[in-house]
Amino acid sequence: MADPNEPPRGECRQCWRHAHDRNAHRHLGSRKDCPQCVDHMINGHPGINRH
Repeated sequence: MADPNEPPRGECRQCWRHAHDRNAHRHLGSRKDCPQCVDHMINGHPGINRH
């Protein structure tokens, strides 16, 4: 299983965590959009990990 806290080089840290951490969206309940993910879809990925 991928480590949600250690994205590979070139991956957005937030997107990586939200894709690989089962708890990232748990607080939203079912069938709701994550505001942080929606922001990334609209505004891009400002936190790209470039090690």
